[in-house]
Amino acid sequence: MRSSNTLSTGTKAYPGKKQKGIGEYLRLFFVCIMITPVLIGGCSHTDEGHQARSLSQEANDYFNQGKYEASLGKYEQIIEKHPAVADRVLFEMGIIYAYPKNEQKDYQKSLVCFQKLLREYPDSEYRRDSQMMILQINNVISKDKIIASQQTQIETSRQEVKSKEKEIISQQEKIETLEQKIETLDQKVFALRTEPADKVLIEKKERRLTLLSKGEVIKTYKIALGANPVGPKERLGDNKTPEGTYSIDSRNGNSGFHLALHISYPNEKDIMRAKQLGVSPGGDIMIHGLKNGFSLVGAAHAEVDWTNGCIAVTNQEMEEIYKFVPNGTTVEIRP
Repeated sequence: MRSSNTLSTGTKAYPGKKQKGIGEYLRLFFVCIMITPVLIGGCSHTDEGHQARSLSQEANDYFNQGKYEASLGKYEQIIEKHPAVADRVLFEMGIIYAYPKNEQKDYQKSLVCFQKLLREYPDSEYRRDSQMMILQINNVISKDKIIASQQTQIETSRQEVKSKEKEIISQQEKIETLEQKIETLDQKVFALRTEPADKVLIEKKERRLTLLSKGEVIKTYKIALGANPVGPKERLGDNKTPEGTYSIDSRNGNSGFHLALHISYPNEKDIMRAKQLGVSPGGDIMIHGLKNGFSLVGAAHAEVDWTNGCIAVTNQEMEEIYKFVPNGTTVEIRP
């Protein structure tokens, strides 16, 4: 696969080079192979020399075809039949055992070849290069062990994360089940309640309506507001929901929006502000359900503010509110 002159030229750059990891080592192996044109050279014209060159050519042909096992087999025949070139053949075999493209590469067998060369052929011209290859291969093996250890740790961590994820999912399912049970229990308790609410708290920013009795929260609801919800209502047609303290002053069981509780807007403060602005304060602000014929929209209605200034809930929620909020109940609407 190569001549001794080529070997010396190819290894001058080894000493003192900064190591760059496994990729550099493997590149070194590749270079060692690629710069090697012929294994058994020489000028012998004897039958033995001819046989050696013939076996060498077969070994090189197998190698160039990627048939590394077959190539190694020919090298073993050369060692057996032509021991005079055994050191050179051992060196080349060691290279092939470590060759990156060899899918059956075996670093340990490669080391055996180089170590045998050093042990049995102390005067070989391949001694120095074999020592360098042993060093490089040991570095590769060391790096491989570190990488394998890190990969094992990563896989262990990945399995631990998966296990934790399963535990979290299991706990979430338990929590969801418990929340459903609590909600069902709350519904039963609410259904048995006979005492009415004495206050309705509407928090515009949170889009939340809360029924209270003697300071205790009875139930909360998600709401939709006027289409222009920021700030207090000032005039007719501004699509704002009022802010302030009011009361329920009437109710409509035949509303076009599935029941309605009328809020006593405008109060004195609202009337005075509208007078200063020279506008009508407007009115007809209510807590109501969905427009008749649109009940199937359900809770999705609260994803947008769609009223002209009223406070909207689902039809089922409105039936509960209508039942527990009598006329005269205080209504506080916060920004």
